[in-house]
Amino acid sequence: MANITSKPVPAFGANDALKLDEEKLKEWRLNMPLEEKWYTLADDELEFYRKETGIQDAEKIKAHILQVQADAYKVYPYPCIRRFSFTTLKISRYPAYQDLLKLGRERSGALFLDIGCCCRSNYTVPDVKRKINTVIFTLVGNDVRKAVADGFPVDQALASDLRPAFWDLGHTLFKSTPESFPVPFLAGDVFDSNFLSVVPPFTTKPTAPAPSLKDITSLTPLNGHLSAIHASAFFHLFDEAGQTIVAKAFAGLLSPEPGSIIFGSHRGELQKGYRTKAHKDDRERFGHSPETWQEMWHKDVFGEGKVKTWAILKETERKDMEEHFGPGVKFYLLVWSVTRL
Repeated sequence: MANITSKPVPAFGANDALKLDEEKLKEWRLNMPLEEKWYTLADDELEFYRKETGIQDAEKIKAHILQVQADAYKVYPYPCIRRFSFTTLKISRYPAYQDLLKLGRERSGALFLDIGCCCRSNYTVPDVKRKINTVIFTLVGNDVRKAVADGFPVDQALASDLRPAFWDLGHTLFKSTPESFPVPFLAGDVFDSNFLSVVPPFTTKPTAPAPSLKDITSLTPLNGHLSAIHASAFFHLFDEAGQTIVAKAFAGLLSPEPGSIIFGSHRGELQKGYRTKAHKDDRERFGHSPETWQEMWHKDVFGEGKVKTWAILKETERKDMEEHFGPGVKFYLLVWSVTRL
């Protein structure tokens, strides 16, 4: 069951909202200086970077990350780059992470997709007739690298996003190459039917075997074959209809075998609805509550009795948001999983 508080969500940032087009927004962000004060690594993250990069000195690791941050900010000045979100280990904090590792150990040929490494998507919902630009904030593939480091078979993992430049920067960050870290990367937009064709959830295993991950150029051939999908900082960037579309697309990718799982986290709300004028670009941002998020998967995506869902809402400290929008800002993280029965 969901675990949430009953405290109201305060309004914030209304006076800071500006209607900026894409180029003006980019220019505004580029003028914001990169600040070392947001840099921090937890102990396990520091050890992870020591192991993956071969750099042992903490200050040298910091200098290396700062250089990659600067290079990434030149590709596109996402706020997550400024606050070093691309350095954190998210996937291993989730309860579902152990289920992922178990699938890698016990299910023959289990395939894992980490989606949303840092992309921009354009989509139009027919009934809404509104095009929305979105940005995904996972960046350089550290989550799929963590899963592989913890034992998930490297030849059964796949990453996907729209901007391959950030995946390339992941090799720079971790001092790897496509040969030393051979997880395939697919560049594409989940709202593009040529990249991912949305199909109903499978009720039986596909008759055709799963394709080789190294041979595919889109996600569509994987429909019905994925044992696990991880998507963090992803869904909250779409409106309600868009979130349902993506959920249905992921459901079609998932294997019907019991235990197959979709999991992640993104911004949520105490009560479902739109929050407006909290960002400089003045985009509407829709947020689910834990209850309505789970209801979507049961009623709109898989159908009742087909999956087990879990979701909690965590109030998370965001000093960077307080600095920009003022005290009293609340950030709620929706942590969740959806498992086939």
